Amino acid sequence: MTNQRFVSLWFRYLLTDWLTLKRPELKNLSFVIAAPVRNRVVVVAANSLAEAAGVHTGMALADANAIIPGLEVVSHVSGQEAKLLNALGEWCIRYSPQVAIDFPEGLILDISGCAHLWGGEREYLKEIVTRLISKGYHVRGAMADTVGTAWAVARYGKVRPIIAPGEQEQALYPLPPAALRLEAVVAERLLKLGFHTIKSFIHTGRTALRRRFGQDFILKLDQALGNEDEPLQLLQPIEPYAERLPCLEPIRTREGIALAIKELLERLCKRLYTDKKGILTAVLKCYRIDGGMVQVQIGSNHPANQVMRLFKLFELKIETIKPKLGIELFTLEAPKVGETDTEQEFLWSPEGCGLADKGLAELLDTLANKIGADKIHRYLPEERHWPEQSIRLASSLDEQPATVWRKDRPRPSLLLPRPEKIEVSSILPDNPPMLFIYKGVRHIIKKADDAERIERSWWEDQGQHRDYYVVEDEEGRRYWVFRSGHYNDERAGWYLHGFFA
Repeated sequence: MTNQRFVSLWFRYLLTDWLTLKRPELKNLSFVIAAPVRNRVVVVAANSLAEAAGVHTGMALADANAIIPGLEVVSHVSGQEAKLLNALGEWCIRYSPQVAIDFPEGLILDISGCAHLWGGEREYLKEIVTRLISKGYHVRGAMADTVGTAWAVARYGKVRPIIAPGEQEQALYPLPPAALRLEAVVAERLLKLGFHTIKSFIHTGRTALRRRFGQDFILKLDQALGNEDEPLQLLQPIEPYAERLPCLEPIRTREGIALAIKELLERLCKRLYTDKKGILTAVLKCYRIDGGMVQVQIGSNHPANQVMRLFKLFELKIETIKPKLGIELFTLEAPKVGETDTEQEFLWSPEGCGLADKGLAELLDTLANKIGADKIHRYLPEERHWPEQSIRLASSLDEQPATVWRKDRPRPSLLLPRPEKIEVSSILPDNPPMLFIYKGVRHIIKKADDAERIERSWWEDQGQHRDYYVVEDEEGRRYWVFRSGHYNDERAGWYLHGFFA
């Protein structure tokens, strides 16, 4: 019996999830990824919506189009699965130094001795799966003593994703033969013979099983049970982007610190440029001879590997570095990097290209490192009815909206996070207010637009609608107010929701 523990991760919609992240407009569409195979075009991957309609991997594209007229089709890029799994595997190295690609849709992690760092096996598996789901991937995970059992439970398990040590045989009992990672022909033969679960044949004599189904069948069964070792082709951990600069003499001056930063940036940016990567986050650590350590951090909205641009960001923070008796060692780390655009692409870009403008990114970097990144926000539209739910924070400067901003009706420049109750005097039934009182101040309404009715989303409980008005008081200030529900409803009330410039 082995003392090892493994986690199997299954990305059921690997390619289509990745494409949806790249092209958010596909989120609510049925689509497939297709490629030519033996003189016909077949479905390589189908998203969950297409699959729910009856489309599946391996189906002829013509049949898929017959099932879903107007089906969105995207051409398959050869090698994309391996590229994605390699990137996901490198990301998972934070949870275990031993990660292997399980082509074509999975990863295997040897987690022996790792789970306790996250508070136990349950918390460990939950952390990994939750983080991957939050990134936009459908993923299932399972943990067991063997790779084979973890693989089987991740894909076919119905109840527990964590199999206790030594219980792999019982966990395999209710699963179908395909859960043993058998060739499709062997799995079909077992089903035709009436072996619908692994329990129905697991105790059959090995000689008879080997004679009928072959040696590979016995090997897969023994590997799942833990009777045979299963070697893994592990990914090599990424060499971190970090540089060290020891000092012959302790550094105590601003000029000396600046020179050290430039030297470290030149070394690090040379590596990054070669790898076609740029810094998103960089951390400078200054180790003093008195045993103390001072740390400063910068961030960039776009991957950057230009020494002077990054130095200007660090230059803003040199004053916060207190060398005291002197700094004997500098280290520069780039824990977060990204792919950089090629220079050729910029040759074809027009001047002043909005969010893609490097000048804008550099301005935002400067502001963020002066006042804090948490003070700068970018918002994207959401397809929700209630105005306070119709926007969300963008995760980056490059993130693209899944829908468009609404422009057919006026919207305030400042929207309150939650509507605030106001006292109103109005002419019933459907007129805008004649005056309202907000925070003890009376506002006499001089002008008002017609009502805009916004209903509650259909999937929410049956609640009250809102009738919004743009109103202007006697001092020319404009507000966005609404009545919740009909005027004769006991639950009806008036609220202030925003301010116009």
